[in-house]
Amino acid sequence: MVRWLAFIAVLFSPLVQADQAEKFGNVEVHYNAMLSTDLIPEVAKNYKIDRSPTRGIVTVSVLRKNAMGVAQPIPANLSAYMVNLSNQLGNIDMREIKEGSAIYYLGEFRVIPPNTLKFTVTVEVNGDPKREVNFSQKFYK
Repeated sequence: MVRWLAFIAVLFSPLVQADQAEKFGNVEVHYNAMLSTDLIPEVAKNYKIDRSPTRGIVTVSVLRKNAMGVAQPIPANLSAYMVNLSNQLGNIDMREIKEGSAIYYLGEFRVIPPNTLKFTVTVEVNGDPKREVNFSQKFYK
């Protein structure tokens, strides 16, 4: 739980872009991408993420509102890829992280800043149609 809190604190720190989200009915998909060097060394080590100026990470969490309207994490099947400014395609292997009641997904990718990457994440929640989230992220040296 401490690792998860440290990781989430880094994701929402002022040094990185604010969390972004899309809503699909009662399902919310939260996503973010950043350079792995934005992670503090301890967090990167705990999650086995290489800190490098040419490595990025994408994070995704899927939430569903319960009967009381409170968003709670739910498991999902995810696939992700990115396209750089040269239209080179790269698949991103996503791994599920479960810590206590938290569920989220991490993926690593290669990036050579400065660059802008376009991400596509397909999310499939049991019993719901597939949803697609598209976003862009600029990476600087």
